[in-house]
Amino acid sequence: MIEWMTVISLILFGLALLVAEIIFVPGTTLVGLFGFVFLAVGVYLSFNYFGQEIGWITVGGSAVASGVLFYLAFKSNLWGRFSLKSSSDSKVNEGELDGLKEGEEGIAMSALRPSGKAELMNKSFEVRTQGAYVDSGTRIRIIKILSNQIIVEPIS
Repeated sequence: MIEWMTVISLILFGLALLVAEIIFVPGTTLVGLFGFVFLAVGVYLSFNYFGQEIGWITVGGSAVASGVLFYLAFKSNLWGRFSLKSSSDSKVNEGELDGLKEGEEGIAMSALRPSGKAELMNKSFEVRTQGAYVDSGTRIRIIKILSNQIIVEPIS
Protein backbone atom coordinates (compact mmCIF):
# COMPACT_ATOMS: atom_id res chain seq x y z
CA MET A 1 0.00 0.00 0.00
CA ILE A 2 2.84 2.41 0.81
CA GLU A 3 4.29 1.81 -2.68
CA TRP A 4 1.06 2.99 -4.31
CA MET A 5 0.94 6.06 -2.11
CA THR A 6 4.56 6.88 -2.95
CA VAL A 7 4.03 6.52 -6.71
CA ILE A 8 0.76 8.46 -6.75
CA SER A 9 2.16 11.23 -4.53
CA LEU A 10 5.25 11.67 -6.70
CA ILE A 11 3.19 11.78 -9.89
CA LEU A 12 0.62 14.21 -8.50
CA PHE A 13 3.30 16.48 -7.04
CA GLY A 14 5.19 16.39 -10.35
CA LEU A 15 2.04 17.30 -12.28
CA ALA A 16 1.29 20.12 -9.86
CA LEU A 17 4.79 21.54 -10.31
CA LEU A 18 4.52 21.32 -14.11
CA VAL A 19 1.22 23.18 -14.09
CA ALA A 20 2.70 25.76 -11.73
CA GLU A 21 5.64 26.20 -14.10
CA ILE A 22 3.45 26.78 -17.12
CA ILE A 23 0.79 28.96 -15.55
CA PHE A 24 2.18 30.75 -12.50
CA VAL A 25 5.97 31.02 -12.89
CA PRO A 26 6.77 30.74 -16.60
CA GLY A 27 10.38 31.09 -17.57
CA THR A 28 11.98 29.89 -14.35
CA THR A 29 12.37 26.30 -15.63
CA LEU A 30 13.56 25.14 -12.19
CA VAL A 31 10.01 24.45 -10.98
CA GLY A 32 9.22 22.62 -14.22
CA LEU A 33 12.45 20.66 -14.01
CA PHE A 34 11.63 19.52 -10.48
CA GLY A 35 8.11 18.64 -11.61
CA PHE A 36 9.45 16.53 -14.44
CA VAL A 37 11.92 14.81 -12.09
CA PHE A 38 9.15 13.97 -9.58
CA LEU A 39 6.96 12.66 -12.40
CA ALA A 40 9.80 10.55 -13.84
CA VAL A 41 10.73 9.14 -10.43
CA GLY A 42 7.09 8.22 -9.79
CA VAL A 43 6.87 6.40 -13.12
CA TYR A 44 10.24 4.70 -12.54
CA LEU A 45 9.13 3.49 -9.11
CA SER A 46 5.89 2.13 -10.59
CA PHE A 47 7.97 0.02 -13.00
CA ASN A 48 10.27 -0.99 -10.15
CA TYR A 49 7.53 -1.88 -7.63
CA PHE A 50 4.78 -3.33 -9.85
CA GLY A 51 6.41 -4.55 -13.07
CA GLN A 52 6.15 -3.57 -16.71
CA GLU A 53 2.41 -3.88 -17.19
CA ILE A 54 1.49 -1.54 -14.31
CA GLY A 55 4.46 0.69 -15.21
CA TRP A 56 3.16 1.25 -18.74
CA ILE A 57 -0.35 1.82 -17.42
CA THR A 58 1.15 4.44 -15.10
CA VAL A 59 2.94 6.10 -18.03
CA GLY A 60 -0.29 6.21 -20.03
CA GLY A 61 -2.31 7.42 -17.06
CA SER A 62 0.22 10.13 -16.30
CA ALA A 63 0.22 11.29 -19.93
CA VAL A 64 -3.58 11.41 -20.04
CA ALA A 65 -3.74 13.14 -16.66
CA SER A 66 -1.16 15.71 -17.83
CA GLY A 67 -3.10 16.45 -20.98
CA VAL A 68 -6.43 16.76 -19.17
CA LEU A 69 -4.90 18.90 -16.42
CA PHE A 70 -3.27 21.30 -18.89
CA TYR A 71 -6.43 21.49 -20.99
CA LEU A 72 -8.58 22.29 -17.97
CA ALA A 73 -6.07 24.80 -16.62
CA PHE A 74 -5.96 26.71 -19.91
CA LYS A 75 -9.66 26.40 -20.67
CA SER A 76 -10.75 27.71 -17.27
CA ASN A 77 -8.49 30.77 -17.68
CA LEU A 78 -6.88 29.95 -14.35
CA TRP A 79 -3.91 32.23 -15.01
CA GLY A 80 -6.23 35.14 -15.85
CA ARG A 81 -6.70 35.89 -12.16
CA PHE A 82 -2.98 36.45 -11.78
CA SER A 83 -2.25 38.37 -14.98
CA LEU A 84 -1.95 42.11 -15.42
CA LYS A 85 -5.11 43.52 -16.97
CA SER A 86 -4.14 47.14 -17.52
CA SER A 87 -1.47 48.68 -19.69
CA SER A 88 0.28 52.00 -19.88
CA ASP A 89 0.74 53.68 -23.24
CA SER A 90 2.44 56.82 -21.98
CA LYS A 91 6.09 57.67 -22.51
CA VAL A 92 8.74 58.87 -20.12
CA ASN A 93 9.38 62.62 -20.31
CA GLU A 94 6.76 63.00 -23.02
CA GLY A 95 6.63 66.66 -24.06
CA GLU A 96 8.94 67.66 -21.24
CA LEU A 97 11.78 68.80 -23.51
CA ASP A 98 9.62 70.96 -25.80
CA GLY A 99 10.86 74.33 -24.49
CA LEU A 100 14.55 73.45 -24.51
CA LYS A 101 16.90 74.41 -27.34
CA GLU A 102 20.56 73.90 -28.08
CA GLY A 103 22.62 76.68 -26.53
CA GLU A 104 20.40 77.05 -23.42
CA GLU A 105 22.43 77.48 -20.26
CA GLY A 106 21.86 76.15 -16.76
CA ILE A 107 23.55 74.85 -13.63
CA ALA A 108 24.53 71.30 -12.69
CA MET A 109 22.52 70.41 -9.58
CA SER A 110 24.54 67.24 -8.98
CA ALA A 111 27.89 65.97 -10.16
CA LEU A 112 27.61 64.83 -13.78
CA ARG A 113 29.63 61.60 -14.03
CA PRO A 114 28.74 61.58 -16.94
CA SER A 115 25.03 61.90 -16.15
CA GLY A 116 23.13 63.65 -13.39
CA LYS A 117 20.63 66.40 -12.62
CA ALA A 118 20.75 69.95 -13.92
CA GLU A 119 18.54 73.01 -13.68
CA LEU A 120 17.56 74.38 -17.08
CA MET A 121 14.90 77.09 -17.47
CA ASN A 122 13.99 76.78 -13.76
CA LYS A 123 13.21 73.05 -14.12
CA SER A 124 15.16 69.97 -13.12
CA PHE A 125 16.25 67.63 -15.94
CA GLU A 126 18.31 64.49 -16.23
CA VAL A 127 21.31 65.42 -18.40
CA ARG A 128 24.42 63.71 -19.75
CA THR A 129 27.85 64.91 -20.75
CA GLN A 130 29.95 63.49 -23.55
CA GLY A 131 32.15 61.76 -20.99
CA ALA A 132 33.52 64.67 -19.01
CA TYR A 133 32.94 64.85 -15.26
CA VAL A 134 31.29 68.10 -14.16
CA ASP A 135 31.06 69.19 -10.52
CA SER A 136 27.83 70.30 -8.89
CA GLY A 137 27.19 74.05 -9.27
CA THR A 138 29.08 74.33 -12.56
CA ARG A 139 27.45 76.33 -15.37
CA ILE A 140 26.55 74.12 -18.33
CA ARG A 141 25.24 74.55 -21.89
CA ILE A 142 23.03 72.25 -23.98
CA ILE A 143 24.94 71.09 -27.04
CA LYS A 144 22.51 68.44 -28.34
CA ILE A 145 18.98 67.16 -27.67
CA LEU A 146 18.30 63.57 -28.76
CA SER A 147 14.69 62.34 -28.30
CA ASN A 148 14.71 62.16 -24.48
CA GLN A 149 18.38 62.86 -23.81
CA ILE A 150 19.94 66.21 -23.12
CA ILE A 151 23.66 66.38 -23.88
CA VAL A 152 25.52 69.21 -22.09
CA GLU A 153 29.01 70.59 -21.72
CA PRO A 154 30.55 72.76 -19.03
CA ILE A 155 30.91 76.48 -19.80
CA SER A 156 34.50 77.54 -19.25
